[in-house]
Amino acid sequence: MTDAPARSPDADWIDEAGTSTPDWSYETTAVQTGIGRGLGVTIGIPVHHAAAFQFETLEQAQEEFQLNTGLSYARLQNPTVRALEERLTALEGGAATIALSSGQAATLTTIMGVCRAGDHVVSTASLFGGTSGMLNNILPLMGISATLTANTPDAVRAAMQPNTRLVWAETLSNPAGDVPDIAAFADIAHAHGALLGIDNTCAGVGFLCRPLEHGADIVSQSLTKWAGGHGGVLGGSVTVGTQHDLTRNPIYTEGGPNSVLNVRGDAALAWRQRWFGAHQLGMNLAPQNAHQIAQGLETLALRLERESATALALAHWLEAHPGVGRVSYVGLPGHPSHANAQRVLRHGFGAVLTFEVPDPSAFLPRLKVLRIAPNLGDTRTLVVHPWTTTHGRIAEPARHAAGVTPLTIRMSVGLEALADLQADIGQALR
Repeated sequence: MTDAPARSPDADWIDEAGTSTPDWSYETTAVQTGIGRGLGVTIGIPVHHAAAFQFETLEQAQEEFQLNTGLSYARLQNPTVRALEERLTALEGGAATIALSSGQAATLTTIMGVCRAGDHVVSTASLFGGTSGMLNNILPLMGISATLTANTPDAVRAAMQPNTRLVWAETLSNPAGDVPDIAAFADIAHAHGALLGIDNTCAGVGFLCRPLEHGADIVSQSLTKWAGGHGGVLGGSVTVGTQHDLTRNPIYTEGGPNSVLNVRGDAALAWRQRWFGAHQLGMNLAPQNAHQIAQGLETLALRLERESATALALAHWLEAHPGVGRVSYVGLPGHPSHANAQRVLRHGFGAVLTFEVPDPSAFLPRLKVLRIAPNLGDTRTLVVHPWTTTHGRIAEPARHAAGVTPLTIRMSVGLEALADLQADIGQALR
């Protein structure tokens, strides 16, 4: 990114780094953050193709490799990626963000940033299949155990152990649409010296919900979905909040005066997330992908608000359709999380819903407008059969806990006209 110019007459609207002021709306923040002002400064975030950055002295290089606050090697920092991270931080209302290569990379980084061998994670069972697989299959290989439980404060409280370091949930679970009581989960986690991590993917980078404002400590998400928005790019991010207690986590306190908490202070959590995800494992985001995602964020509010309105109308229509079985959408009053959703969601109830059809293998090939594809947040409406695809590799009890049955169709609503979607579903059901 181009060096910041001198302060302009409207400097109260933007600081030297192009960071938004706290009173900006979501829409203004999404298009303004990360872009400087002044003569010759680009009107968008430029792409920086570079593997490394120069130093003038040995001392400069030494300081940068110790502090990692500037630019040295592109695995750690890139100006394009940094501009995207500024934008994500502002949209989520956090303190710092690390952008990574995928949503799965972001989930792993979030967990490993606060857990090590011998530690324990409590998670709701209503989860994206990849996260369920990670908790059940991958973390045990690292000596980290996990308990998956119901999406209620009582169930989470009962699952807590002395070595629990993280409570995990999804703002809008994929695909059931369950919404946790984030504030209650935060209180439970903090009372046990643990942190609360929230996967905010289906809430669209803070547009529908900012979990950090409800007590969460870390927000992880797939930027492949609504942030990218057009099915053309992979990415993920981890945003940390401004306040979190690390004093009961040995990862941060061991070492006395040389402990991570003593050396890094308030930046300790953000530092370890970047150290683990980018510095040690190299799951960094390419600048070209960062550029596409930053552009996608600029229209996210328009897209997701429209998609949420269409999804609500479709859910009501499907509920009344004689050829459709159970419909699950958190915007429907009968959904078990509807009351929680009304408390924490804004601008709508999201764009993902599920419904059951008598024969998915006959229904799906008949579709002419809806497309069969395993993604969410696209401008096009996408459907998939989770039982055999996104959740097909996890045990049947875990599939049912995630709201998936052999008859379930998951739909991510796009920008097509409601009437066209209804007509296509209707003819496929006939």
